[in-house]
Amino acid sequence: MTSAEKLKNLLELEVIPDLEVAIDELFAEIDKAKSASKEQKEDLEELREMRTECFAIVEELKRGELDEEEIEELLAELIEMKTEEK
Repeated sequence: MTSAEKLKNLLELEVIPDLEVAIDELFAEIDKAKSASKEQKEDLEELREMRTECFAIVEELKRGELDEEEIEELLAELIEMKTEEK
């Protein structure tokens, strides 16, 4: 499996679903409170931006627009983030 495939799988199978769960949970909190705090609004915007960036990276991978060095850097960064989460 190439680094590009690893990165694509990590994004599609772990990172994006995790972001979507976090967005859903935040929406549930906001709905329960019937309003959103400034911090919740900022968190929601940040999560949405991260999800959009992840989808963009997947599209760039599909089109072969990322070079091996960029792929390796992104992969290392995401693995580090996932490790810190646990």
